[in-house]
Amino acid sequence: MSGKCDFRSYVPPDFRFTSAVAHHSQAAAVTFSKMKIVTWNINGIRTFRGGIKQALDSLDADIICVQETKVTRDLLDERSAIVDGYNSYFSYSRGRSGYSGVATYCKDSATPIAAEEGLTGLLTSHEGAVGCYGDHAEFSTEELQLLDNEGRAIITQHRIMCQDKVQTVTVINVYCPRADPEKPERKLFKLQFYKLLQCRAEAVLKDGSHVIVLGDVNTSHRQIDHCDPCDIEDFGENPGRKWLNGFLHGGKQEEDRNEEELDEESEVTPTDPVHGGKFVDTFRYFHPTRTNAFTCWSTLTGARQTNYGTRIDYIFADCQLAKEQFATADIMPEVEGSDHCPVWGQLSCPLLPNSKPPPLCTRYLPEFAGKQQKLSRFLVKVDPKSAQSEQRDVLPGSQEEGEKMENLNPLGAGNVSGKKRGLTSDSVVPRGKKTKTVKTNSKPQGSLLSFFKPKPTNVVPPAEAPLRQCETPLSLDNTSTQTSQKESTTRENVSSVTDRVPEDTDTVNNHSPQTCTSSTAEKCNKQVKTKHSTTQPTVGHSGANKGASSVFWKSVLHGPPPPPSCKVHGEPCVLRTVKKEGPNMGKQFFVCARPQGHASNQEARCNFFAWVDKGK
Repeated sequence: MSGKCDFRSYVPPDFRFTSAVAHHSQAAAVTFSKMKIVTWNINGIRTFRGGIKQALDSLDADIICVQETKVTRDLLDERSAIVDGYNSYFSYSRGRSGYSGVATYCKDSATPIAAEEGLTGLLTSHEGAVGCYGDHAEFSTEELQLLDNEGRAIITQHRIMCQDKVQTVTVINVYCPRADPEKPERKLFKLQFYKLLQCRAEAVLKDGSHVIVLGDVNTSHRQIDHCDPCDIEDFGENPGRKWLNGFLHGGKQEEDRNEEELDEESEVTPTDPVHGGKFVDTFRYFHPTRTNAFTCWSTLTGARQTNYGTRIDYIFADCQLAKEQFATADIMPEVEGSDHCPVWGQLSCPLLPNSKPPPLCTRYLPEFAGKQQKLSRFLVKVDPKSAQSEQRDVLPGSQEEGEKMENLNPLGAGNVSGKKRGLTSDSVVPRGKKTKTVKTNSKPQGSLLSFFKPKPTNVVPPAEAPLRQCETPLSLDNTSTQTSQKESTTRENVSSVTDRVPEDTDTVNNHSPQTCTSSTAEKCNKQVKTKHSTTQPTVGHSGANKGASSVFWKSVLHGPPPPPSCKVHGEPCVLRTVKKEGPNMGKQFFVCARPQGHASNQEARCNFFAWVDKGK
């Protein structure tokens, strides 16, 4: 199979789909069979809150590839792994929990003939692997181990019927690393991952299989794929974009071409490439000049409301497959639940399912096949009748700060070979050793809870019982709850922006150590009255004491300053705190509360900025 193809003689079919999810099912009405594939960075497995099967069915695809699952094998539950009507394949981070991870869900009618975790082959110790690893001469063994250590790739291989001939297509689901400008080692790691990905994809293609590479590539290719490319110096000099130029056929476009003069509905094909890569960006193949087509937005700044994002999620296909079998490709920005949106592609060739899934399928894992129980089941008493239902109701934890923590040193990550990690606990006594016990008396021991109950010292008469409320367990009654709610209302304008703070800032009002609720203030007031008691009786003066307490605490604990109004919109600003290390670390400032957007967008955030004056 030739790695190059001529697009000048090919006119894309006049085949358009609307972007609404409900209209995607119209593809079934087409007379010839089609294969649909979807990729989506779900930003945590909890995206499927309504149920994983419901979410997969709503995407209406044969092969669904998800990235950033943030689940490791010890946290993977049956509800996420075993979905009726699908067979699934997971790759996990070996070094950190709640980080990275990819998964591929295939309908039973699209069961692959082979499946493999990782790009290097080092994680493959079973039959049914895809193979074809390419030349790794540029990589050291340690580099290869680290590149596969973060759970960033799953490969499945399928049979398809192309032009009355059975062929194979290999789907490489990847979550490429994010480069941190302040950490050069992660920049190198990202470029090494790109090289390894290209090496593996081209090796599989050379072996005779069609290849689809899809997922979160974490690089916007061209200026048309970025909301504000003018703000980035040397946009085209980015190493990731240079790699894409060489990886894609026609990747480097004529820079002086006026894209605004092109009509997307006209029959336009990509310009002749400067670099003849072996793969095609299927979205740009069908929509070469569509603007504002983004797949990722910052949730911290509310940028999705103004469509201020980037296109970093792709479906790449080899030239021949894109030319002969792809019918269309598009994005689904209306699908929410993550900071990314799904990307989908439709092929005219039907899938031929395998009789049974390959060994990597999660249904064959011992913990799901009934051959092995998880360690937690030996430490916790489980009701056999409710064990199955309980397992389905609990979702694994998700780490919201995953991307922020992504650039930690990966050298500490181990277990590349797939061996199980040893678990130790202080509460476990080694076998063969017995602890010494001392018998003090022959009386039977009481309940363990009895050691935590306070011993009664004095019997309090019923009339004096209300004065000893501090000995009762801590709880909020109706009065204190209402008071707390009133206090939280006064800070509503500031705390409402918690979901829209930028990556290097944070609000100061949430769970502040200086915040004093009504219940704690009342206890502290009792202590103050004990130290500064007067000869006057307190009976009948509770209202005056509460008023004095309120004045005292307001004088000691200063709340957040009132927010100023921005100059452009005249709306209250939001309070933020600098989190980035440097001379301004911890300082507070006010900015416009509107979502981030382009400077020309009047509905987006204005450039209002003001430091908080600590003297006020």
